[in-house]
Amino acid sequence: MQSSEETTTTKAADADARAATGAAPAQDDGAAAEAPAKSKRTLAVSDAAVQAIRAQLAKRGTPEGAIRVGIRGGGCSGFSYVIEFDDKPPRSGDLVLEFAEQDKPTVRVFCDKKSIIYLGGSVLDWEKTLMYQGFKFKNPHEATRCGCGHSFTVA
Repeated sequence: MQSSEETTTTKAADADARAATGAAPAQDDGAAAEAPAKSKRTLAVSDAAVQAIRAQLAKRGTPEGAIRVGIRGGGCSGFSYVIEFDDKPPRSGDLVLEFAEQDKPTVRVFCDKKSIIYLGGSVLDWEKTLMYQGFKFKNPHEATRCGCGHSFTVA
């Protein structure tokens, strides 16, 4: 699964994310260091988001695929969140989060090293209400958020 490219992996986001999601640690050739909750170098993925990702990948017919999260310049507030399917191996320098459950495909989430500067310490969640269903970032770096919820500015 790992290509010849080096990737930055975490121990399934951090200890708190593992406890909350039941995630298995990602494989890493570096020293095992526990990241504090809300680390600026990683992000957490809620259990609801892991289940939603697994369902979307299965529906798409690519359960071995991954979800790539990040940000791009633009939108009405300055930056826009990006969530897209990724069927390729992680890129060099990517943050790679893996969430495994017994008898289910492993969910992988990739984030590029530039985006993690703005997403570090965030939680990717799945929200389902009467009016909205989708992924939502809970980002401590947000100074303001646009009305659509997909665009933000940083402090």
